[in-house]
Amino acid sequence: MKFTGKRYLDFSSFIKLNFGERVQKISLDIGFSCPNKDGSKGYGGCTYCNNDTFNPDYCEPQKKIKQQLEEGILRFSKKYKSQKYLAYFQAYTNTYSDFESLKKMYEEALSVPNVIGLVIGTRPDCISKEIIEYLDFLSKKYFISLEFGVESTLNKTLEKVNRCHSFEDTIATYQLCKNKGFHLGAHLILGLPGESKEDLLNHAIEISKLPIKTLKLHHLQIVKKSIMANQYKQNPEDFNLFTSESYIDFITEFISLLRPDIVIERFISEAPSDLLIAPNWNRIKNFEIVSKIDKKLETENIWQGKNYQYL
Repeated sequence: MKFTGKRYLDFSSFIKLNFGERVQKISLDIGFSCPNKDGSKGYGGCTYCNNDTFNPDYCEPQKKIKQQLEEGILRFSKKYKSQKYLAYFQAYTNTYSDFESLKKMYEEALSVPNVIGLVIGTRPDCISKEIIEYLDFLSKKYFISLEFGVESTLNKTLEKVNRCHSFEDTIATYQLCKNKGFHLGAHLILGLPGESKEDLLNHAIEISKLPIKTLKLHHLQIVKKSIMANQYKQNPEDFNLFTSESYIDFITEFISLLRPDIVIERFISEAPSDLLIAPNWNRIKNFEIVSKIDKKLETENIWQGKNYQYL
């Protein structure tokens, strides 16, 4: 990837190519729920889930959207005086409400100075044609990205982690959103219980068939206050957690199978140390993992899409 300087399409290069300047996401917590927590599809939520693992401290659902954004902008503007922002609807299922309420929330976010777009995280089974058409309309003026939690391409895994939707649901939703003006993203958790290395590598093949622009990856982390924390305590042998070394080796192979035009937004996610149970990577930082992946790709002469099979 000569124009990125890396052997894969990275997110910072994507931002520079699209905007020509720094663009920072500001995370929001609007107090949304989830259909498999409130009983409409299930109870208890996904077994791995604890939303406290990724919400910044300025994300408090009792605060208005405008206030959360302004506090986030104040924090990031101390380091970078001149940059634009994307309002990141992150916590839980951010299309899980009635259309008029969602419209009001999205428009409040876009009214904040220097906010140039929305990033909306949600589930494949919580989107309507009305919302899709509205986001398509917004995309004519703003940058709009719609990210779906795919998590796994195997139905047996989705059932095991209480995801309450199938991979066929995911495929159908992406088809509904295809060829709209907004960007489509996907999220995968690598190393969920019961998945072999072959299963994990096949995720790259299956995810490449979806009309996505960006992909977020991270290794499975066992966190406190999740159902999986109890499962791990009772039956740790059911989990084959990555070490940092084995994850780096795996990711280089995974990248080689991935469609070459997909932007890789991240490789890992760092759960807060006070919530993380396992695996223990000795608090190795995200940028250190990325640096090791870059080096491994170069040493092994691997690049994104090297082994991708064009349909």
